[in-house]
Formats: sequence, C-alpha cells, structure tokens
Amino acid sequence: MNAQNISEVTGFCNVKGGKIWYKIIGTEKQGTPLICIHGGPGGSHDYLLTLTPLSSERPLIFYDQLGCGNSDKPSDNSLWTVERYTDELNLLVEHLKYDSVILLGQSWGTVLALEYHLLFPQKVKALILSGPPVSAELFIEGARSYLPMLPENIRNTIIEYEDKKDFTNQKYIDAMNFYYNLHLCRMNPWHPLLLETFGKMNANIYNYMWGPSEFTGTGSLMKYDRTNELNNISIPVLFTCGEYDEAAPYIVERYSKTIPDSEFVVMKDCSHSHHLENIDEYNYIVKSFINKLN
Repeated sequence: MNAQNISEVTGFCNVKGGKIWYKIIGTEKQGTPLICIHGGPGGSHDYLLTLTPLSSERPLIFYDQLGCGNSDKPSDNSLWTVERYTDELNLLVEHLKYDSVILLGQSWGTVLALEYHLLFPQKVKALILSGPPVSAELFIEGARSYLPMLPENIRNTIIEYEDKKDFTNQKYIDAMNFYYNLHLCRMNPWHPLLLETFGKMNANIYNYMWGPSEFTGTGSLMKYDRTNELNNISIPVLFTCGEYDEAAPYIVERYSKTIPDSEFVVMKDCSHSHHLENIDEYNYIVKSFINKLN
C-alpha cells in the first residue's frame, strides 16, 4: 500500500488523569474501525505500527495509554488500574463517535480488549487477542514452563536471584535477556519498532501492575483472571500466539476452546512478538479473520 494512499489524523482525548494521544490511519474507509491496544503495562503503540496495512478497508486506530508514549505521564499510581484503563478506552471510542469497533490487543492490551467487551458487549464486533494473559497466574505458569529447557547455568542464575529477590543484579538481568531472546522476541536484532517501544517504556507502571520480570509477578495484576467469563462471549474471537510464546500455546488453546465462536492460531518459530517476527503472515491471519465477519 503506497503511503500517499493513506489518510492519517492524530489527536488527543481527555481521560481521568490527563490526555491520551491517538492516531487514525484510513479515516475515509468504511469498514468497522479496528482499534489496536498496546501491551506493557507501560508500553507504547509504536511496535504495533506494522499493522498499518490493515487500514486498507477500515479506519485503524493506535493510541498510547495514559502514562505511556505520546500521552500525558502523571505520577499518581492510583491511576494504574484495569478499571481506569478500560474506562479510558471507552472514552476514546466515544470521543471518536464509533458505534461499533473491532478490538485487537497484544499481551496486556488483550486484558483491556476483553474488559471493554465484557462492559460494552454491544459495541464490539470481534476480538483479536494476541499473546493473551487472560489469567495472570496461567500466563506466568506458561512463561515459566520454558525454564527446564534453558541451559543449566541460565536456569540456575534465574532461580538463584529470584530466590534472593535480587532482580536488579546484572547476572539476573543477563539471564532474563537470554530468556527474552527466546520467548519475548526471537529476532536478532530486535525489530526497530519494538526497540522504540522499549525505549519509551514506563517502568514504574510495569513494575506497579506486573512486577520485576515477565514471569515474576508482584504487582496489582496478579489476581487478574477472566477465564470463567470466556464461555459467555458470543462474538467471534481470534486467539494468536507464537510457538515459543510466553503466553504458552497450550494455555491459549485452552482459552479458545471455551469460546463457541473462536479461532486459535500458533505461528511457527515465533514468540510473544509474533506480529513482528512474521509481519505478513500475522497481518494475513488477522485480515482473513476480519473479512469473515458479517
């Protein structure tokens, strides 16, 4: 798709705690708007920009959650809740005057997509949940399931420093980076847009809501679990994950089986960042799913 064929607008939306930034690509398109919800918590929209070709038939919306990216960055930790972030998404939908949307969430973004649908089921036409932590406990279980397969010295280092709760030790950081290069993003080097998001990461929000590492949960999200709500979802849902995803395929498949109208796709040789590791395949999977909607 040629750049000159893409219309684009950016703006800000007032939410509790400040203003959030958004971008709409394909403003003139007639299809149901697709809102892309970034992960983290504390990340930014940048690493999702490879989804831009999905704007060929519908408005494609990116936004930075409060405290993230181009949005305001208040220091009040009471703002970092699932409820406020869900309300923020609703305020954005109302600001843009959309009656119906498709939601695509990646990682933590799937939590907000799911929560929004549970609150406003009539407004959501379909969900795309990529690398979903529907249950924080199960996400961590899946992420840790790869530990026995790591080299012994890496595995022992992770276990040693976790037992000590010494998460800032360089040996622990190096061992976790080894893990992340297998299960967070397998690209070498990492995609520039992913590096851009990590460069902007609000570590305070991540640590407050999640914890010191992907599978060491100490934050406010640790009790999050919507697995019992999945069988009440009647709209089409697409679950995706990578073969080596922290959101382990055996767990994501379990989620998919509880929703009557759902699809489950595992992308081969990919990890949590599977939408970046095989851009064309991921976009094709999402586009094919959306094109089947009524």
